[in-house]
Amino acid sequence: MKKSRYTEEQIIGFLKQADAGMAIKELCRKEGFSDATFYKWRAKYGGMDASDAKRLKELEGENAKLKRLLAEAHLDIDALKGVFGVKR
Repeated sequence: MKKSRYTEEQIIGFLKQADAGMAIKELCRKEGFSDATFYKWRAKYGGMDASDAKRLKELEGENAKLKRLLAEAHLDIDALKGVFGVKR
C-alpha cells in the first residue's frame, strides 16, 4: 500500500479548511492534491479530530496483527490435522 505524503493531522486540517469555507478546487490546487483525493479523505476522515485519526490508525494496526495471528493458528491446525489424520 502506498504511503501518503500527508499525515492524518494534515488531512484533517485540510478538511477543516474546506468546512470553514475555502473553495475545494482552490484548496486542492494550493496544497497539491486532486479533487478525488480530497473526497476520498472526506469519506474516511470526515468529522474526526486528530486524536480520533490517531486511534483509528492504532486500531487498524492491531487488527492487522490479529488477522496475522489467526492465519498462523489456522495453518497450525491444518498441519496438525495432516499429521494425525482426521477421523471421518
